Amino acid sequence: MLIPLFKYLESLDVPGSLMFNYIMFRSAMAAMTALLFATIIGKKVIFMLQRQQIGEDIRDLGLEGQMQKKGTPTMGGIIILCSILLPTLLFAKLDNIYILLMIITTVWLGMIGFADDYIKVFLKDKKGLAGKFKIMGQISLGVIVAATLYISSEVSIREKIYDSKGRAKTEIGINSETGQKEVRQMTKEMKSTKTTIPFIKNHEFDYKWLIWFAGKAADQWVWLLYAIIIIFIITAVSNGANLTDGVDGLATGVSAISGATLGVFAYLGGNIIYSGYLNIMYIPYSGELTVYMSAFIGACIGFLWYNSYPAQVFMGDTGSLALGGILAVFAIIIRKEILIPLLCGIFLVENLSVVIQVSWFKYTKKRFGEGRRVFLMAPLHHHFQKKGFPEAKIVTRFWIVGIILAILTISTLKMR
Repeated sequence: MLIPLFKYLESLDVPGSLMFNYIMFRSAMAAMTALLFATIIGKKVIFMLQRQQIGEDIRDLGLEGQMQKKGTPTMGGIIILCSILLPTLLFAKLDNIYILLMIITTVWLGMIGFADDYIKVFLKDKKGLAGKFKIMGQISLGVIVAATLYISSEVSIREKIYDSKGRAKTEIGINSETGQKEVRQMTKEMKSTKTTIPFIKNHEFDYKWLIWFAGKAADQWVWLLYAIIIIFIITAVSNGANLTDGVDGLATGVSAISGATLGVFAYLGGNIIYSGYLNIMYIPYSGELTVYMSAFIGACIGFLWYNSYPAQVFMGDTGSLALGGILAVFAIIIRKEILIPLLCGIFLVENLSVVIQVSWFKYTKKRFGEGRRVFLMAPLHHHFQKKGFPEAKIVTRFWIVGIILAILTISTLKMR
Protein backbone atom coordinates (compact mmCIF):
# COMPACT_ATOMS: atom_id res chain seq x y z
CA MET A 1 0.00 0.00 0.00
CA LEU A 2 2.90 2.37 0.66
CA ILE A 3 4.64 1.72 -2.66
CA PRO A 4 2.31 3.97 -4.75
CA LEU A 5 2.76 6.73 -2.17
CA PHE A 6 6.54 6.54 -2.36
CA LYS A 7 6.44 6.43 -6.16
CA TYR A 8 4.52 9.68 -6.03
CA LEU A 9 7.07 11.12 -3.59
CA GLU A 10 9.81 9.93 -5.94
CA SER A 11 8.24 11.91 -8.79
CA LEU A 12 8.48 14.98 -6.54
CA ASP A 13 12.17 14.24 -5.86
CA VAL A 14 11.57 13.80 -2.13
CA PRO A 15 14.81 12.59 -0.49
CA GLY A 16 14.73 8.94 0.62
CA SER A 17 11.74 7.96 -1.52
CA LEU A 18 13.96 5.87 -3.79
CA MET A 19 14.65 3.49 -0.91
CA PHE A 20 11.31 1.79 -1.53
CA ASN A 21 12.63 0.49 -4.85
CA TYR A 22 14.97 -1.85 -3.01
CA ILE A 23 13.71 -5.23 -1.82
CA MET A 24 16.18 -5.40 1.06
CA PHE A 25 15.01 -2.05 2.47
CA ARG A 26 11.36 -3.05 2.30
CA SER A 27 12.23 -6.45 3.78
CA ALA A 28 13.98 -4.81 6.73
CA MET A 29 11.02 -2.50 7.27
CA ALA A 30 8.60 -5.46 7.09
CA ALA A 31 10.60 -7.43 9.65
CA MET A 32 10.82 -4.53 12.10
CA THR A 33 7.15 -3.66 11.68
CA ALA A 34 6.08 -7.26 12.24
CA LEU A 35 8.30 -7.58 15.30
CA LEU A 36 7.05 -4.35 16.86
CA PHE A 37 3.43 -5.02 15.97
CA ALA A 38 3.55 -8.53 17.49
CA THR A 39 5.11 -7.33 20.74
CA ILE A 40 2.79 -4.32 21.04
CA ILE A 41 -0.52 -6.01 20.27
CA GLY A 42 0.55 -9.29 21.89
CA LYS A 43 -0.06 -8.02 25.40
CA LYS A 44 -3.44 -6.61 24.43
CA VAL A 45 -4.51 -9.79 22.67
CA ILE A 46 -3.44 -11.91 25.66
CA PHE A 47 -5.46 -9.65 27.97
CA MET A 48 -8.47 -9.96 25.67
CA LEU A 49 -8.15 -13.76 25.52
CA GLN A 50 -7.89 -13.95 29.30
CA ARG A 51 -10.91 -11.71 29.66
CA GLN A 52 -12.89 -14.01 27.38
CA GLN A 53 -11.54 -16.98 29.37
CA ILE A 54 -10.06 -18.50 26.23
CA GLY A 55 -7.68 -20.82 28.05
CA GLU A 56 -6.01 -24.09 27.14
CA ASP A 57 -7.72 -27.19 28.51
CA ILE A 58 -4.82 -29.42 29.53
CA ARG A 59 -5.03 -33.21 29.71
CA ASP A 60 -2.92 -34.73 32.47
CA LEU A 61 -0.27 -36.76 30.61
CA GLY A 62 2.05 -37.04 33.58
CA LEU A 63 4.53 -34.47 32.25
CA GLU A 64 6.43 -32.22 34.64
CA GLY A 65 4.96 -28.72 34.86
CA GLN A 66 2.16 -29.61 32.49
CA MET A 67 -0.81 -28.84 34.72
CA GLN A 68 0.65 -25.43 35.56
CA LYS A 69 -0.16 -24.43 31.99
CA LYS A 70 -3.87 -24.99 32.48
CA GLY A 71 -5.80 -21.84 31.66
CA THR A 72 -2.99 -20.28 29.58
CA PRO A 73 -4.67 -18.32 26.75
CA THR A 74 -4.69 -20.05 23.39
CA MET A 75 -5.56 -18.90 19.84
CA GLY A 76 -2.50 -16.63 20.04
CA GLY A 77 -1.80 -17.50 16.41
CA ILE A 78 -3.95 -14.46 15.65
CA ILE A 79 -0.97 -12.35 16.77
CA ILE A 80 1.33 -14.08 14.27
CA LEU A 81 -1.08 -13.91 11.34
CA CYS A 82 -1.92 -10.24 11.82
CA SER A 83 1.77 -9.43 12.25
CA ILE A 84 2.54 -11.14 8.94
CA LEU A 85 -0.30 -9.64 6.94
CA LEU A 86 0.01 -6.00 8.01
CA PRO A 87 3.69 -5.47 6.98
CA THR A 88 3.10 -7.49 3.80
CA LEU A 89 0.21 -5.24 2.82
CA LEU A 90 2.27 -2.16 3.63
CA PHE A 91 5.62 -2.99 2.05
CA ALA A 92 5.15 -5.70 -0.60
CA LYS A 93 4.02 -5.29 -4.20
CA LEU A 94 0.41 -6.47 -4.07
CA ASP A 95 0.25 -7.04 -7.83
CA ASN A 96 2.87 -9.78 -7.50
CA ILE A 97 1.24 -13.19 -8.02
CA TYR A 98 3.51 -14.86 -5.48
CA ILE A 99 2.69 -12.33 -2.76
CA LEU A 100 -1.03 -12.77 -3.43
CA LEU A 101 -0.62 -16.54 -3.18
CA MET A 102 1.13 -16.24 0.19
CA ILE A 103 -1.56 -13.90 1.53
CA ILE A 104 -4.24 -16.42 0.47
CA THR A 105 -2.27 -19.22 2.15
CA THR A 106 -1.94 -17.26 5.39
CA VAL A 107 -5.64 -16.39 5.59
CA TRP A 108 -6.86 -19.80 4.38
CA LEU A 109 -4.92 -21.93 6.86
CA GLY A 110 -5.45 -19.38 9.61
CA MET A 111 -9.21 -19.75 9.17
CA ILE A 112 -8.99 -23.56 9.33
CA GLY A 113 -6.93 -23.37 12.53
CA PHE A 114 -9.22 -20.73 13.99
CA ALA A 115 -12.26 -22.94 13.35
CA ASP A 116 -10.51 -25.82 15.13
CA ASP A 117 -9.61 -23.66 18.15
CA TYR A 118 -13.09 -22.11 18.27
CA ILE A 119 -14.74 -25.53 18.47
CA LYS A 120 -12.35 -26.62 21.22
CA VAL A 121 -12.62 -23.46 23.32
CA PHE A 122 -16.12 -22.12 22.83
CA LEU A 123 -18.05 -25.28 21.98
CA LYS A 124 -16.06 -27.31 24.55
CA ASP A 125 -15.38 -30.11 22.08
CA LYS A 126 -11.86 -31.39 22.78
CA LYS A 127 -11.67 -33.07 19.36
CA GLY A 128 -11.96 -29.72 17.59
CA LEU A 129 -12.57 -29.54 13.87
CA ALA A 130 -13.02 -33.00 12.39
CA GLY A 131 -9.84 -34.30 10.76
CA LYS A 132 -11.54 -34.79 7.41
CA PHE A 133 -12.45 -31.10 7.26
CA LYS A 134 -8.86 -30.09 8.06
CA ILE A 135 -7.59 -32.35 5.30
CA MET A 136 -10.21 -31.02 2.88
CA GLY A 137 -9.09 -27.47 3.66
CA GLN A 138 -5.43 -28.34 3.08
CA ILE A 139 -6.25 -30.18 -0.14
CA SER A 140 -8.28 -27.20 -1.36
CA LEU A 141 -5.32 -24.91 -0.73
CA GLY A 142 -3.06 -27.33 -2.60
CA VAL A 143 -5.43 -27.21 -5.59
CA ILE A 144 -5.41 -23.39 -5.52
CA VAL A 145 -1.61 -23.27 -5.40
CA ALA A 146 -1.19 -25.85 -8.17
CA ALA A 147 -3.81 -24.17 -10.39
CA THR A 148 -2.17 -20.77 -9.93
CA LEU A 149 1.29 -22.06 -10.80
CA TYR A 150 -0.16 -23.77 -13.89
CA ILE A 151 -2.50 -21.04 -15.16
CA SER A 152 -0.85 -17.74 -14.28
CA SER A 153 1.25 -16.22 -17.05
CA GLU A 154 3.40 -14.53 -14.40
CA VAL A 155 4.68 -17.86 -13.09
CA SER A 156 7.73 -19.08 -14.98
CA ILE A 157 11.40 -19.88 -14.69
CA ARG A 158 14.21 -18.58 -16.86
CA GLU A 159 16.58 -21.14 -18.36
CA LYS A 160 19.80 -20.89 -20.30
CA ILE A 161 19.75 -21.58 -24.05
CA TYR A 162 22.23 -24.20 -25.27
CA ASP A 163 23.55 -24.92 -28.76
CA SER A 164 23.70 -28.34 -30.41
CA LYS A 165 27.02 -29.04 -28.69
CA GLY A 166 25.60 -28.37 -25.22
CA ARG A 167 27.33 -25.00 -24.83
CA ALA A 168 25.45 -22.04 -23.32
CA LYS A 169 24.69 -19.40 -25.96
CA THR A 170 25.78 -15.82 -25.28
CA GLU A 171 24.92 -12.36 -26.55
CA ILE A 172 26.28 -8.83 -26.24
CA GLY A 173 24.20 -6.59 -23.98
CA ILE A 174 24.42 -3.17 -22.35
CA ASN A 175 24.70 -2.90 -18.57
CA SER A 176 21.85 -0.62 -17.45
CA GLU A 177 23.91 0.80 -14.57
CA THR A 178 27.34 1.36 -16.19
CA GLY A 179 26.34 1.66 -19.85
CA GLN A 180 29.18 -0.72 -20.73
CA LYS A 181 28.90 -3.63 -23.15
CA GLU A 182 28.99 -7.06 -21.57
CA VAL A 183 28.67 -10.69 -22.58
CA ARG A 184 25.50 -12.33 -21.28
CA GLN A 185 24.21 -15.86 -21.41
CA MET A 186 21.03 -16.13 -23.49
CA THR A 187 17.96 -17.21 -21.55
CA LYS A 188 14.27 -17.83 -22.12
CA GLU A 189 11.27 -17.78 -19.81
CA MET A 190 9.14 -20.91 -19.75
CA LYS A 191 6.50 -22.83 -17.83
CA SER A 192 8.06 -25.78 -16.08
CA THR A 193 7.61 -28.32 -13.33
CA LYS A 194 11.32 -28.31 -12.61
CA THR A 195 12.51 -28.01 -9.04
CA THR A 196 15.80 -27.89 -7.15
CA ILE A 197 17.37 -31.15 -6.05
CA PRO A 198 20.25 -31.03 -3.54
CA PHE A 199 23.76 -32.50 -3.87
CA ILE A 200 23.39 -33.10 -7.63
CA LYS A 201 25.66 -31.46 -10.20
CA ASN A 202 22.93 -30.08 -12.49
CA HIS A 203 20.89 -29.18 -9.40
CA GLU A 204 17.50 -29.59 -11.10
CA PHE A 205 14.82 -32.25 -11.28
CA ASP A 206 11.76 -32.26 -13.54
CA TYR A 207 8.67 -34.08 -12.25
CA LYS A 208 7.99 -34.94 -15.88
CA TRP A 209 10.74 -37.52 -15.62
CA LEU A 210 8.56 -39.53 -13.24
CA ILE A 211 6.03 -40.18 -16.01
CA TRP A 212 8.49 -40.68 -18.86
CA PHE A 213 6.38 -43.61 -20.06
CA ALA A 214 3.62 -41.18 -21.08
CA GLY A 215 5.73 -39.94 -23.99
CA LYS A 216 4.59 -36.65 -25.49
CA ALA A 217 1.54 -36.59 -23.22
CA ALA A 218 3.85 -36.17 -20.22
CA ASP A 219 3.82 -32.39 -20.69
CA GLN A 220 0.08 -32.31 -19.93
CA TRP A 221 -0.19 -35.08 -17.33
CA VAL A 222 2.76 -33.84 -15.29
CA TRP A 223 0.68 -30.96 -13.92
CA LEU A 224 -1.77 -33.42 -12.38
CA LEU A 225 1.13 -35.24 -10.74
CA TYR A 226 2.56 -31.87 -9.66
CA ALA A 227 -0.77 -30.93 -8.02
CA ILE A 228 -0.85 -34.20 -6.06
CA ILE A 229 2.73 -33.62 -4.85
CA ILE A 230 1.89 -30.04 -3.82
CA ILE A 231 -1.17 -31.22 -1.86
CA PHE A 232 0.91 -33.87 -0.08
CA ILE A 233 3.67 -31.40 0.85
CA ILE A 234 1.27 -28.77 2.20
CA THR A 235 -0.66 -31.32 4.25
CA ALA A 236 2.46 -33.01 5.64
CA VAL A 237 4.35 -29.84 6.63
CA SER A 238 1.25 -28.13 8.02
CA ASN A 239 0.42 -31.13 10.23
CA GLY A 240 4.10 -31.50 11.17
CA ALA A 241 4.17 -27.95 12.53
CA ASN A 242 0.93 -28.66 14.37
CA LEU A 243 2.45 -31.69 16.10
CA THR A 244 5.62 -29.74 16.96
CA ASP A 245 3.59 -27.13 18.81
CA GLY A 246 3.61 -29.04 22.08
CA VAL A 247 6.11 -27.19 24.26
CA ASP A 248 6.69 -23.48 24.79
CA GLY A 249 8.44 -21.74 21.90
CA LEU A 250 9.36 -24.86 19.94
CA ALA A 251 7.24 -24.49 16.80
CA THR A 252 7.69 -20.71 16.77
CA GLY A 253 11.48 -20.83 16.94
CA VAL A 254 11.88 -23.67 14.44
CA SER A 255 9.54 -21.90 12.00
CA ALA A 256 11.56 -18.67 12.23
CA ILE A 257 14.79 -20.56 11.50
CA SER A 258 13.30 -22.39 8.51
CA GLY A 259 11.69 -19.16 7.28
CA ALA A 260 14.99 -17.28 7.37
CA THR A 261 16.61 -19.98 5.24
CA LEU A 262 13.81 -19.91 2.66
CA GLY A 263 14.03 -16.13 2.61
CA VAL A 264 17.70 -16.39 1.58
CA PHE A 265 16.79 -18.78 -1.23
CA ALA A 266 13.96 -16.51 -2.40
CA TYR A 267 16.26 -13.49 -2.57
CA LEU A 268 19.03 -15.32 -4.43
CA GLY A 269 16.68 -17.15 -6.80
CA GLY A 270 14.80 -13.96 -7.60
CA ASN A 271 17.95 -12.01 -8.47
CA ILE A 272 19.27 -12.63 -11.98
CA ILE A 273 22.85 -11.72 -11.02
CA TYR A 274 23.14 -13.88 -7.90
CA SER A 275 21.28 -16.81 -9.46
CA GLY A 276 23.62 -16.66 -12.46
CA TYR A 277 26.72 -16.53 -10.26
CA LEU A 278 25.54 -19.44 -8.11
CA ASN A 279 24.22 -21.30 -11.16
CA ILE A 280 20.80 -21.82 -9.58
CA MET A 281 17.30 -21.57 -11.01
CA TYR A 282 16.20 -18.00 -11.68
CA ILE A 283 12.51 -17.36 -10.97
CA PRO A 284 11.40 -13.92 -12.18
CA TYR A 285 9.51 -11.76 -9.64
CA SER A 286 10.08 -14.25 -6.80
CA GLY A 287 12.53 -11.93 -5.06
CA GLU A 288 9.54 -9.97 -3.78
CA LEU A 289 8.79 -12.92 -1.50
CA THR A 290 11.72 -11.80 0.63
CA VAL A 291 9.49 -9.00 1.94
CA TYR A 292 6.80 -11.49 2.96
CA MET A 293 9.26 -13.86 4.62
CA SER A 294 10.86 -11.00 6.52
CA ALA A 295 7.43 -10.20 7.96
CA PHE A 296 7.01 -13.89 8.78
CA ILE A 297 10.30 -14.00 10.69
CA GLY A 298 9.55 -10.76 12.54
CA ALA A 299 6.10 -12.04 13.51
CA CYS A 300 7.51 -15.33 14.85
CA ILE A 301 10.20 -13.59 16.90
CA GLY A 302 7.69 -11.07 18.22
CA PHE A 303 5.31 -13.85 19.22
CA LEU A 304 8.20 -15.69 20.85
CA TRP A 305 8.42 -12.77 23.31
CA TYR A 306 5.23 -14.11 24.88
CA ASN A 307 5.43 -17.76 23.82
CA SER A 308 8.89 -18.55 25.23
CA TYR A 309 9.08 -20.62 28.43
CA PRO A 310 7.01 -20.17 30.51
CA ALA A 311 4.48 -19.27 27.84
CA GLN A 312 2.00 -16.47 28.44
CA VAL A 313 0.01 -17.55 25.37
CA PHE A 314 -0.22 -20.55 23.04
CA MET A 315 -0.59 -20.16 19.29
CA GLY A 316 -3.13 -22.97 19.00
CA ASP A 317 -4.02 -24.47 15.64
CA THR A 318 -4.70 -20.92 14.43
CA GLY A 319 -0.95 -20.44 14.31
CA SER A 320 0.60 -23.89 13.98
CA LEU A 321 -1.38 -25.05 10.94
CA ALA A 322 -0.66 -21.75 9.21
CA LEU A 323 3.08 -21.73 9.99
CA GLY A 324 3.68 -25.15 8.47
CA GLY A 325 1.51 -24.44 5.44
CA ILE A 326 3.22 -21.10 4.82
CA LEU A 327 6.66 -22.72 4.81
CA ALA A 328 5.42 -25.46 2.47
CA VAL A 329 3.81 -23.13 -0.08
CA PHE A 330 6.78 -20.75 0.05
CA ALA A 331 9.19 -23.61 -0.66
CA ILE A 332 7.01 -24.84 -3.53
CA ILE A 333 6.88 -21.39 -5.14
CA ILE A 334 10.67 -20.94 -5.09
CA ARG A 335 11.16 -24.56 -6.25
CA LYS A 336 12.87 -25.76 -3.07
CA GLU A 337 10.25 -28.26 -1.85
CA ILE A 338 12.62 -31.23 -2.14
CA LEU A 339 14.78 -29.53 0.50
CA ILE A 340 11.92 -29.54 3.02
CA PRO A 341 12.82 -32.92 4.62
CA LEU A 342 16.26 -31.48 5.38
CA LEU A 343 15.29 -27.91 6.27
CA CYS A 344 12.15 -28.85 8.21
CA GLY A 345 13.73 -31.96 9.68
CA ILE A 346 12.27 -31.18 13.11
CA PHE A 347 8.73 -31.24 11.70
CA LEU A 348 9.53 -34.45 9.81
CA VAL A 349 10.90 -36.26 12.87
CA GLU A 350 7.98 -35.14 15.01
CA ASN A 351 5.59 -36.45 12.36
CA LEU A 352 7.44 -39.73 11.98
CA SER A 353 7.58 -40.30 15.73
CA VAL A 354 3.78 -40.23 15.88
CA VAL A 355 3.40 -42.48 12.83
CA ILE A 356 5.93 -44.99 14.19
CA GLN A 357 4.39 -44.97 17.67
CA VAL A 358 0.83 -45.51 16.47
CA SER A 359 1.76 -48.09 13.82
CA TRP A 360 3.93 -50.14 16.17
CA PHE A 361 1.32 -50.01 18.94
CA LYS A 362 -1.42 -51.27 16.61
CA TYR A 363 0.82 -53.98 15.13
CA THR A 364 1.98 -55.33 18.50
CA LYS A 365 -1.55 -55.22 19.90
CA LYS A 366 -2.78 -57.31 16.98
CA ARG A 367 0.23 -59.65 17.12
CA PHE A 368 0.71 -60.07 20.86
CA GLY A 369 -2.59 -58.87 22.30
CA GLU A 370 -0.88 -55.98 24.03
CA GLY A 371 0.24 -52.73 22.46
CA ARG A 372 3.91 -51.78 22.81
CA ARG A 373 5.58 -48.41 22.33
CA VAL A 374 8.80 -47.34 20.65
CA PHE A 375 8.93 -43.99 22.46
CA LEU A 376 7.92 -43.20 26.02
CA MET A 377 5.49 -40.77 24.46
CA ALA A 378 4.88 -39.16 21.06
CA PRO A 379 5.51 -36.65 19.50
CA LEU A 380 9.25 -36.86 20.13
CA HIS A 381 9.54 -33.79 22.38
CA HIS A 382 7.22 -35.47 24.87
CA HIS A 383 9.52 -38.52 24.86
CA PHE A 384 12.35 -36.34 26.17
CA GLN A 385 10.01 -34.76 28.71
CA LYS A 386 9.18 -38.23 30.00
CA LYS A 387 12.90 -38.91 30.32
CA GLY A 388 13.16 -35.95 32.67
CA PHE A 389 14.70 -33.27 30.45
CA PRO A 390 13.58 -29.72 31.37
CA GLU A 391 11.24 -28.20 28.80
CA ALA A 392 13.48 -25.18 28.15
CA LYS A 393 16.48 -27.44 27.44
CA ILE A 394 14.47 -29.55 24.98
CA VAL A 395 13.35 -26.45 23.09
CA THR A 396 16.84 -24.94 22.97
CA ARG A 397 18.40 -28.16 21.70
CA PHE A 398 15.72 -28.54 19.05
CA TRP A 399 16.47 -24.97 17.95
CA ILE A 400 20.16 -25.83 17.70
CA VAL A 401 19.36 -28.85 15.54
CA GLY A 402 17.12 -26.59 13.43
CA ILE A 403 20.00 -24.14 12.92
CA ILE A 404 22.34 -26.97 11.89
CA LEU A 405 19.76 -28.22 9.38
CA ALA A 406 19.35 -24.66 8.05
CA ILE A 407 23.12 -24.33 7.51
CA LEU A 408 23.22 -27.68 5.72
CA THR A 409 20.31 -26.59 3.53
CA ILE A 410 22.03 -23.34 2.52
CA SER A 411 25.24 -25.25 1.83
CA THR A 412 23.43 -27.19 -0.92
CA LEU A 413 23.86 -24.06 -3.05
CA LYS A 414 27.49 -25.11 -3.62
CA MET A 415 27.65 -28.73 -2.44
CA ARG A 416 27.01 -30.69 -5.62
